[in-house]
Amino acid sequence: MPPLTSNRLRVAAINFLNPAPLMWDFEHSPAAAELAERYELHYTHPAQCADEILSGRADLGLIPVASLTADLAIVPGCAIASLDRVRSIQLIVKRKSNDDEVNRVLEGVRTIAVDLASRSSLAYAQILFRRFIGGDPEILPAPADPIAMLAQADAALLIGDPALLALEARDAIERAAGPCVWLDLAHEWSSRAGAPWVAAVWAVRPEALRTTTTTGAQLTSDLQFSRDHGLAHIDALVEEWTPRIALPPETIRSYLTHNIHYTLDRECIFAIELFRRYAADADILPALPTLRFL
Repeated sequence: MPPLTSNRLRVAAINFLNPAPLMWDFEHSPAAAELAERYELHYTHPAQCADEILSGRADLGLIPVASLTADLAIVPGCAIASLDRVRSIQLIVKRKSNDDEVNRVLEGVRTIAVDLASRSSLAYAQILFRRFIGGDPEILPAPADPIAMLAQADAALLIGDPALLALEARDAIERAAGPCVWLDLAHEWSSRAGAPWVAAVWAVRPEALRTTTTTGAQLTSDLQFSRDHGLAHIDALVEEWTPRIALPPETIRSYLTHNIHYTLDRECIFAIELFRRYAADADILPALPTLRFL
């Protein structure tokens, strides 16, 4: 990625469906031209967003909460979260009996094939097993192909658009891989932890703001206005994304309006703190005693 030029902040963004409302002003007129004077944008995967910021190759990014460090500042206001079922993080478990009781289904999992596109999703899965189930399945990194994943492991963890597409192809997947139990990991977290599920937040390297004319207040305002404008244009987003992803328009609309929660409110901040504490207690992530905000 090129070095910072023209006092613009280098932004690492995610080209998935769920951040689409957050990116509205960056991608649509009339705001896009003005924002292009302050921000230099490119798209990557969630885990790579964090790598680019931590290495100094980007200044601002929508990063997994598992990748937050004491050196990064959370930009207030926006999040990718869910208050219950998110749809886009699926733990698919091969059925070994007719018993659908979730804890017993999970107790039989010894291996999980994992799409490593998001560190947070893997950490949530490990917390589910280590803290709530009392197991520790082996993690097998794999491309996001549910049939191939289930051929090599007891379960498959899919995130983002591949998870949404897998739900649409559920019957075909089970014809190929056998009967499965489909678990929404956000629901499993929220029902056990009593808190929202939070996947990602905007985070910035505070020192980057010293090399640009964009203030923290301007940055916060830009990101929140972009989200608000995106949520006000859901029909336009549905129209844009219908040719891009093999989902019915009504599924896209429901996902953006009901499954995803885009506000970093007090409950979501508590949820991030709880997630990081549980992850540290289970030796999954390093401790992060306090969250740093811009």
